[in-house]
Amino acid sequence: MAYELTKTRFKEAVWEGQLKVGGGEKRPPEITVLWRDTAVIGVRVSEMNTQNLFSVQIPIPDEAIGDGVQTFAIFVDGQTEALDSFTLIAGEAVGDDLRAEVELLRAELDMLKRTFRMHFNEG
Repeated sequence: MAYELTKTRFKEAVWEGQLKVGGGEKRPPEITVLWRDTAVIGVRVSEMNTQNLFSVQIPIPDEAIGDGVQTFAIFVDGQTEALDSFTLIAGEAVGDDLRAEVELLRAELDMLKRTFRMHFNEG
């Protein structure tokens, strides 16, 4: 199934986007957002008035707001590749900061490890 996530705004510590779902799916998919290998609590996916289009709201945890680079990886449950990601940089920000890319790679690697462990433990 094809998914396309587009950011619409980031306001009052909530990242918002629109998720387009291919294949005629009428139910919103389950979305997991990881920050530091921890699932973000309170993620909402709700139907919009347009067919195959869903609203996504991701609340930013208070503890994620502070100095440094904070990367959030967005996954559709059951998929190992991140659908999208976003990064918050606070404090002494450096242009073209590679730390955000490293954080995203870590989040994706953690998701792969978790999926591998679940698969290995099932067999």
